[in-house]
Amino acid sequence: MRYIVLIFIFLSLAFTVDPFNSDQRLQMPYKKEGLTEREAAEHLLSRLSFGGRPGEVEKLLATGLDKWVLQQLEQSLPDTDLEKRLSGYDALSLDNQTIVNTYLNAGQVVRMMQKKGTLSRDSMAKLEKDDYRKDVLKLMQEKGLKLPQELNRQLIAQKLIRAVYSENQLQELMTDFWFNHFNVSVTKGQSQPYVLTYERDAIRPHTLGKFESLLKATAQHPAMLYYLDNASSGSDNNAMNQRIKKMVPANSKLKKAAGLNENYAREVMELHTLGVDGGYVQADVTEVARALTGWTVRPMMKDGYGERLAKMQQSRLGKNVATTDGDFLFLAVRHDQQEKTVLGKKYPSNGGLNEGLEVLHQLAKHPSTATFICKKMATRFVCDTPSVKLVAAMADVFTKTGGDIKQTMIAMLNSREFWKKEVLRSKIKSPFELVVSAIRATNADLRNANQLNDWCTRMGQKIYSYAAPTGFPDKASFWVNTGSLLNRMNFGLAIAAQRIPGVGMNLLALNNNHEPESVDDALQTYSTILLPGRNQKENIGRLTSLVRDEALQARLDKALASTQSTATSEEDMTGGVDMMGEEKTPKMGKGKEKKMETGVSGQVAHVVGIIIGSPEFQRK
Repeated sequence: MRYIVLIFIFLSLAFTVDPFNSDQRLQMPYKKEGLTEREAAEHLLSRLSFGGRPGEVEKLLATGLDKWVLQQLEQSLPDTDLEKRLSGYDALSLDNQTIVNTYLNAGQVVRMMQKKGTLSRDSMAKLEKDDYRKDVLKLMQEKGLKLPQELNRQLIAQKLIRAVYSENQLQELMTDFWFNHFNVSVTKGQSQPYVLTYERDAIRPHTLGKFESLLKATAQHPAMLYYLDNASSGSDNNAMNQRIKKMVPANSKLKKAAGLNENYAREVMELHTLGVDGGYVQADVTEVARALTGWTVRPMMKDGYGERLAKMQQSRLGKNVATTDGDFLFLAVRHDQQEKTVLGKKYPSNGGLNEGLEVLHQLAKHPSTATFICKKMATRFVCDTPSVKLVAAMADVFTKTGGDIKQTMIAMLNSREFWKKEVLRSKIKSPFELVVSAIRATNADLRNANQLNDWCTRMGQKIYSYAAPTGFPDKASFWVNTGSLLNRMNFGLAIAAQRIPGVGMNLLALNNNHEPESVDDALQTYSTILLPGRNQKENIGRLTSLVRDEALQARLDKALASTQSTATSEEDMTGGVDMMGEEKTPKMGKGKEKKMETGVSGQVAHVVGIIIGSPEFQRK
């Protein structure tokens, strides 16, 4: 009997002990680095959120550091207020097909008018510009059509609103991080209609899940397929294509592939997975591109190729020629069926759709990918130059958990390097982060995001519009220069003085509705409120001369005015977009500016503006 018990115990241990616990225990060794619990809470709010709101440090301490972090990792906190604020943005729930048939640019509408017979080429040439615009707008109203810029407006607004008001702050940070990693841009016309659903469907659901799921979702989304041109990449090198060419008309879109395009294949290795030094060569780029031939977008425009393709798919031949998965389309007749070799791994001929999926799997599991991704995460959340040791520890967890992003984040938080005093407030906020953190820190009410987007643009970060696939660089040197620092100070003064339409705040409420007795008192009071955990004596010493400089406001107003122009009533109606859909230069209309108040309240706004524009507030 004793032997039976021993065997049972042995077997129990054998099946329960795992050489790696995939659900690591959150440890966060901040005490070993000499931090108090309050300092640790301030650091967590600085790095795992867009900045604390008034009283949030105390709230976090009451919740408990471990519990708060786990809540953020689970991304499951109720967001009733956020959902209410987003309820008026009707585009956020639309699918791609509805979007591409609703938000049309002027050229698309004109072609629709020509097709309908209401506007010939000759008559269009004779039309006066105003009449031309009126005809276009009239047709759009009749058809229920809208300009692409309205879609962009809602896209940008929801990003700002989510960042300010979401209780699941880490989810918003990770959405921003991964969108920048797998960057697409609204500046490319083909991608523009799909950027909203790209972030919503391909990025947001996978922010703390498995990296491979995120990689596949982005690879197959129309925004990425168009942005890096894989939608047009194809090959005639397959037997089916040769048969089809004999059966379809000479002018058919299935007749001939456009040719091999290596743009996505190069960037998926250099920027999305392995990194530039990840061990691949140009031959691998070509082979990956060949494996991804035929990966394109399901046609969605009404009365177009999409309807013909759908009818074709109903036939036996059509099912073999084209396979759809949501808005992703695999055209077998465009796929290179010959044998390929990627990073030393051979892929036999006739691999079809699964061949591309296997290549993405190979890239996601590659050791270079673990190192590249973990270094980028550590750079975002720890410091601009994370240690090799930290990256290796995170990469080890990343590899052992099959690319589990949440577990990799826990490994980072469990490292002593995350908590070192020298990395506290060592990162510089991007313009977007500065804008959001200023609203959160002052408990401001965001009613309209248009002007905040203009300010982000003025400070060097035009949201969703970074044209290069690299995304915005995550280095302090990219954000800090003379021009950007001037604009950051201008922003601080403008938002504190309530000169930004659509943003309201009550600065006295931050101080229990008590007016400071003097400028010095205001500086002491609001530095403590807006810059918790700082050495207030040193910071106040640096800001005192600025607060007392009576000419500062005039100089900044002059610099600010040089970048502005008067807003028109048309901007009021279109939200910064003219009637033909052309974006206007960011402005803060003179007629809308609320001038600085005089007296004590005016002094408070001046002081708060300088604090928000100060170097210390730029840090996170």
